[in-house]
Amino acid sequence: MAPLRRLLRWWRGPLWLAALGTGSKSFVDNPILGSARLNRAGLHVNRLKLAHSLAWRRRRKLATDVPAAWREQFDRNGFVVVPDFLSRETFERLRSALLDHEWDCRAHQQGSTVTRRVPIGPDILGRIPELRTLLASSRWRGLLAYVASTRSQPLYYIQTIVSGIPGEAPDPQLQIHSDTFHPSLKAWLFLTDVADDGGPLTYVAGSHILTPERLAWEQAKSSTVVATGDRLSQRGSFRVSAEELPLLGLPAPIRFAVPANTVVAIDTFGFHARAESDRPTVRVEIWAYGRRTPFLPSVGFDPLSWRPIADRRAQWLAAIMDWLDRLSLATQHWRPAGRRRPVDP
Repeated sequence: MAPLRRLLRWWRGPLWLAALGTGSKSFVDNPILGSARLNRAGLHVNRLKLAHSLAWRRRRKLATDVPAAWREQFDRNGFVVVPDFLSRETFERLRSALLDHEWDCRAHQQGSTVTRRVPIGPDILGRIPELRTLLASSRWRGLLAYVASTRSQPLYYIQTIVSGIPGEAPDPQLQIHSDTFHPSLKAWLFLTDVADDGGPLTYVAGSHILTPERLAWEQAKSSTVVATGDRLSQRGSFRVSAEELPLLGLPAPIRFAVPANTVVAIDTFGFHARAESDRPTVRVEIWAYGRRTPFLPSVGFDPLSWRPIADRRAQWLAAIMDWLDRLSLATQHWRPAGRRRPVDP
């Protein structure tokens, strides 16, 4: 029966082949992507080269929308840090409107960390004009578009990170990792201060650049990950040890212990992690996530960024995942967590 099952699963061959031209990254869900023989021959690294070449071409088209200092910071490091992003008065109104209200949220626990998210949709945008103004501003949109290498609108959430829960297993996000093989975006406007011992974001400066050392490391990982890798690496989010970083010509991670009203935007191909906290902590942020199919030459022309759709995508995504979960077609890790203020522990 086992040989028959292996034979029958190959009806999906055309889908696996088509996935090569998309952002698909899992080595264990697609035997073409996960083929050790093909990856030794260069399949994975050639996808990397093409995706990164197109991303930097798109960034050149977007460069005029970003202040030179931000652009130079990103090109060198893979991240941009902007303190005091909003005026004090605007930020305080925005923070009060978001933190002093109860919202319907969803939660997901990974080891000692619980993440809660409130999808930002038309109802929240209509209630909080400062938030709508922020997300529509040219400073915000230009920065995120440059880092993401596309004008496609990210998904937006009010996000709460509750770290350091006693008695739980370690959070897998504490391991230094790359999210996927191509440039993509995560960004935060922190609504609360982030302490150095409060589980801050860390990032390995310069690790977004596709150097010869990184290419060789990626090829070696792609050729062995199915047989010997951890679960998250097998699904395309490669883990790297602190001891490997010097061998790749990379420094130790930088810790982003920053005050509220700071924006941090990163390319998540670069190595990053959440720092460990030895005490329970709570931080709240406006969180942006953008990951478009990497093999498109254009910076725009994204139907999903049409405002009536874009403003509802985060809410629709949760409903779609719930529906697929009920049909046993996907696993929904996020569960309803009731109405809570974002600052509630």
